[in-house]
Amino acid sequence: MSFDFLITHLKERLKHPLPGALAHEPMRATPADGSKLDFKHKLPPRPGSVLILLYEENDVLKFPLIKRPVYSGAHSGQVSLPGGKAEEGEDFITAALREGEEEIGINKTDVEVLGCLSEFFVIPSNFIVTPVIGILRYVPVFVPDSFEVERILNADVSDLLSDGAIMQKEILAAGKYAMMAPHFVIENEIVWGATAMMLNEFRYVLKDIAKAEE
Repeated sequence: MSFDFLITHLKERLKHPLPGALAHEPMRATPADGSKLDFKHKLPPRPGSVLILLYEENDVLKFPLIKRPVYSGAHSGQVSLPGGKAEEGEDFITAALREGEEEIGINKTDVEVLGCLSEFFVIPSNFIVTPVIGILRYVPVFVPDSFEVERILNADVSDLLSDGAIMQKEILAAGKYAMMAPHFVIENEIVWGATAMMLNEFRYVLKDIAKAEE
């Protein structure tokens, strides 16, 4: 799939109904003992967004992921898309581009936004997240934020499309919850949870586009 073909067809595909929960649910992690986690939030979900930033390097389609440092929050040490909560007055596109600039050092004015995936409720952290898809027409030099980013992964789009892309194993979430987690493996890192669920919707969309190329 060429970069130009992807851009043209992805921009058009994002204008039409998206798979949403059909793609999200197969990647939802569940307690290994069959119990149910009960997350109770006193406040309404906070708005946020993440950025799926596509670029081409040596004829390979790529996008960045970040590994969070270990901290006391719900997503400690996890791999995620660049992003975070929207600041007052920001829409989800503005928030995604700002977070991308802050976390991985991109120039947000260079990003061409193609559209968005389905809004997604991240239950543990009480966020409503919108995945924004954008492109850069050059190979970026990423600069990780020293506080929020332990490592930047350069994911290959084909990592999502292969027949064996989705795996499952038991992991320990937040250092204490044993979870059966469907996941992707990218640069030897396990990508699971909300990020995997959003990326699976992206995977569904990419497969729709690949069919159009046949």
